[in-house]
This record gives sequence, structure tokens and C-alpha cells, in this order.
Amino acid sequence: MTGRPMLLSYCTNVHPAEDLDGVIAQVERYAGPIRRAAGLDTLGVGLWLPATLAHQLDASATDRDRLRTVLAEQRLTVHTLNAFPYGGFHAEVVKLAVYTPTWADPTRAAYTLACARVLADLLPEGATGSISTLPLGWRESWTAEDDDAATAALAEVSAALRALPRTVRLAIEPEPGCILDTVDDVVDWLSARGDLIDPEYVGLCLDTCHLATSFADPVAAVRRVRDAGLRVVKIQASAALHVDDPADPVARAAVARFAERRYLHQTREQGPDGVLRVDDLPEALDTLPAAGPWRVHVHVPLHARPAAPLSATTQVLRSAVGAVARTPYGDEAHLDVETYTWAVLPEELAARAASDLVAGIAAELRWATEHLLPMDLWAADRPQRPVPVPDPDVTRVRRTA
Repeated sequence: MTGRPMLLSYCTNVHPAEDLDGVIAQVERYAGPIRRAAGLDTLGVGLWLPATLAHQLDASATDRDRLRTVLAEQRLTVHTLNAFPYGGFHAEVVKLAVYTPTWADPTRAAYTLACARVLADLLPEGATGSISTLPLGWRESWTAEDDDAATAALAEVSAALRALPRTVRLAIEPEPGCILDTVDDVVDWLSARGDLIDPEYVGLCLDTCHLATSFADPVAAVRRVRDAGLRVVKIQASAALHVDDPADPVARAAVARFAERRYLHQTREQGPDGVLRVDDLPEALDTLPAAGPWRVHVHVPLHARPAAPLSATTQVLRSAVGAVARTPYGDEAHLDVETYTWAVLPEELAARAASDLVAGIAAELRWATEHLLPMDLWAADRPQRPVPVPDPDVTRVRRTA
């Protein structure tokens, strides 16, 4: 192998467990069987640790050892955590609650640092870690005082990450409707605070469903990150729903089936004067003019295709991964498959039984291995790094994570 593909994992926020016994049970019931079904010798799991569990594991070496033992038994590794949802991610209604607490609330920094300490202890020898987090909060009611508090909190976190015995980086994840809505928003915000928030330890999480929903150019977005001296720390491999002609009654009826009450499905329309924005799919069906194509924040399984006339934005995902691969630190980014919507999708795409979920995520991982980790992505010319590279004898096997 002449290249070094990203470490691949799947995000466990698809599972509802929020205590240690529940997480261990989910690892044994789902993650281990998914690894075997995907035909992988080892598999990365991007753990979601709700706040109560993160603080428990941070305080207890015994509990961390329990988790570590089960992960090893199932031949699973941990390189990345999802610290965006604070808790209750599988409540009957989540919607805007997922954006709280914001980065203006001290509990957000405390939770994130607990996650960082836990991850530093769980990392394989010689590995670096990543943690994805929300883009400050939802846009409404955000004040200048909140912005100052968030700046101070992220400065504190970056300093604390620098002091950890293992390298763990924080990845801010732009999301439609949030204070930092786009990649440009995150880049601008971090660049203005580079003297306070260490860019070596705080970068971006590129959720490719969010990127596609915004009608962003993935190559230009990654170039903007690179040119600002920042890095894409993590990619959340995900696909949005695309509606080419939302005025067509058949397409309209098809996309309406994705409206549901648990999660927010931000919708964007590409118009002649720019992108029109609404906060949820039912609102889009009522108010958008439907004069141009729509993108909807629905995480569509990577290997699946919604029935025509709908489609999925997997090409945006592939372009984004290729663009990150060709940045100086592209091989250090973590690639985390994040389809958390299996239980709320229309029947033909849903996975409500345990066996269906195992088969579905395993199929996503096989798709990711085939389409996102080919060697032609990694053999491309990449700019030289400004710091010494790791020992070239340390290699990673393509079908392991």
C-alpha cells in the first residue's frame, strides 16, 4: 500500500442506550455482529457517550476497564466520539433539544472534557482521537455575551486538550440552522479567535449530509478549511435526500413520507437568487415555492437509494472525502458512518428489527470500504506537511479501523 486511508468507524448514536450496562449490551448485540457481517477483522466504533455516562467513565477507571474489555472481546476500537447530543437523543421528540446545552453553558465544556479524558484512555497505542461537537448552538436567542462565553469555553477546552497525555482533537460540526451554519461560518469564527483557540486542537467535523443540504461545493469547502490553516479532523459519512422537482406531485408525496416527529429535517431550496432556508420538512412543504431542487437533512443509508423520483447525495460524500484525502493531514481524519435515522425512515428504508439494523450498517460499511477508501484517492499528490510525518513503517490495513 502506498497510501494511508482514513480510519473507518460507525457512530453508535444510532443506538438508544445511555448507561454503561446499556452501552455494553449494545456493543455485544450490534457492534460485534456488525463487524462480523461486514467481514472486517476489526471495526472502529464512534461512541456516543451521553453526559451522565461520560462523567461516570471519567471518574471510574474500573468502568472504563469494563468497557475496554468488551470492546476488545468484540474486536472493536475507538478513535472518535460523538459529543454533539448531550443526552436524550432517542426521546420521542428531539428536534431543537439536541442543540442544548450550548457552548455558552459551562456544562458543555465540562461534558466535552470528560469525553476527551475517557477517549485518551481508550485510544489504541499510537493513535490520535477526535470528538465532534455542535456549532455553538441553535441560532435563535444567541447574544454577544453568549459568543464571548463560548469563545472562553473553547479556549479552555483547547488548552486542556493540549495538556492530555494523548492527542485528542475537537471537531466543530457546522449544521444548517445553527449559529455556525456552514463550513465558511466555522472557518471565519475560528480564524478570528486563533490566538485563543488553538487550531492544532480545534478543527472541523465535516458532516456530508449537512454539507449537501446547504448546496455547498464540497471541494471548495475543504479548500477553504485548508487555506485557513485549519484541518478537517473528522468526516461524518452521511447522505442527504435530494428532490430534483419538488413541484411534481409524485416527488412531493414521496418526500413528505420522510417528515416525522423525532428529529429536525432542515430543508433548503436552490433558487435563482440563492438558497432558501426553512427549519423543518413540514414547513418546507407548506411554504417553499418549489421552483428549484430541494435538499433535506435526512441521513439516508449510504448503500441504499430512495425510490425515484428522489435520490441521495452520495456523490457529495465521495467528493468531500477525496478532497480531504488530498489535504496535508487528510489521512489523519476519522471517517465515521453516521446514519442515526434507521428507526424513523419510511418502511422500505427502515431497520426496526435488530437483525435488519446489523445487516443495514454492515452494508453501509462495505459500501464505504469500496467507495470511500480506494487507493486512487490516497495515492494523489498531497501537499507536504509543515511538521515531521510519523514513521513510514507504521501502516494501517484498509479493511480495518
